[in-house]
Amino acid sequence: MKRLGFVALGMGLGFITAVGLLPQAQGANNSNIYKQFDLFSDAYEKVRENYVRPVQDNELMSGAIEGMVAGLDPHSSYMDPKAFQDMQIQTKGEFGGIGIEVTMEDGLIKVISPIDDTPAAKAGLKTGDFIAAINGDSIQGMGLNDALDKMRGPAGTKVTLTVLRQGEKKPFDVQLARAVIHVDSVKWHREGDVGYIRIASFNEETDKGLEKAVRELKKQIGSGLKGYVIDLRNDPGGLLDQAVQVSDDFLSKGEIVSTRGRHPEDTQRFDAKPGDITDGKPVVVLTNGGTASASEIVAGALQDHKRATIIGMTSFGKGSVQTIIPLGEGGGALRLTTARYYTPSGRSIQAEGIVPTILVAQGAEENLTKLDRPSEADLPGHLINEDAAKAKKLEASVIRPPAGKKIDDFQLSYALDFLHGKVTVAQAKAPATAH
Repeated sequence: MKRLGFVALGMGLGFITAVGLLPQAQGANNSNIYKQFDLFSDAYEKVRENYVRPVQDNELMSGAIEGMVAGLDPHSSYMDPKAFQDMQIQTKGEFGGIGIEVTMEDGLIKVISPIDDTPAAKAGLKTGDFIAAINGDSIQGMGLNDALDKMRGPAGTKVTLTVLRQGEKKPFDVQLARAVIHVDSVKWHREGDVGYIRIASFNEETDKGLEKAVRELKKQIGSGLKGYVIDLRNDPGGLLDQAVQVSDDFLSKGEIVSTRGRHPEDTQRFDAKPGDITDGKPVVVLTNGGTASASEIVAGALQDHKRATIIGMTSFGKGSVQTIIPLGEGGGALRLTTARYYTPSGRSIQAEGIVPTILVAQGAEENLTKLDRPSEADLPGHLINEDAAKAKKLEASVIRPPAGKKIDDFQLSYALDFLHGKVTVAQAKAPATAH
């Protein structure tokens, strides 16, 4: 089981042999690696003997492993036993904390997405916010796992985050009360004769939640059901198998996604099985800069098969697969990038994202030409998309809310108009002024 979100899960034991713990080099290469281990051992002893305070062996070793893995790319990391246990709990759909998906960037914690109906979302934290301090303690020099530990705590206790936000002149503090986070990854309601389904993340219950949503909406709306809006905005990803199953719910045949690792035998392809739970009804998928990873797999599969119209803004562009590799008894685990994934047409969206069929901004502040959006391409050390140079750059106008008119959710409003035939793809592709 593999997870593609910012907090990865997956036992992925098939990858352990490919990754290996020691290189299988021979001769001169063996001699070189032994020299490197001697260098590490020398540095280890020097720190152990001369650091300003006594340090425990497990503290040094954990730091060494964390530094080694974290330097590879933004999504590889070392989880100590406690972090490994916390991660396993999270994928069950319930965990303690404030409810944000984060990554580390430029020495600060960057918010990828607040999780719906959690303390973080209710406090107004936004995608793209930076957390500079926790309870007054600066993040600078702090590891990601250490920062996450500081944000966790018993339900009801409070934590203060110092936030940096684009457009704000000064940092500001946000106080949150921790809670037990119950992640209902799927929510739904009817929008007249259209079924609206919000997928907030991909945990172990997502596919079941989607199937229930479709059943309930069919009952509520009846034979006049016009279609479905699947809202993947600010969905940071999750379990690969759930992304595959959700895609399969709308597809009756063909490839959903493929993963390609370092070795040819690591290549996997996932195909759709017959059957479409929506009975072929029209589907619109909403995306934005917070749509990442597993949610991009769904958007990419439905886009490539022309099963859905993608509306919104370009997605985050996380096109890599992380595998969880346990490290011995009580040793925690590695979250290691082991493969890239590709949409059915064979394209990698790594650091590029899914470009919607119709580009629709939520507000006037979104500017495609500036690429002013959260993006994998902004993360230091991100994997380079080797296909990007071959890709044809798409230049398209962005449809924006009409000036002077307040619409609570312009992207959703546009999607509903599209399903009702009030706007076509051809109309949308023309230079947009007012809508």
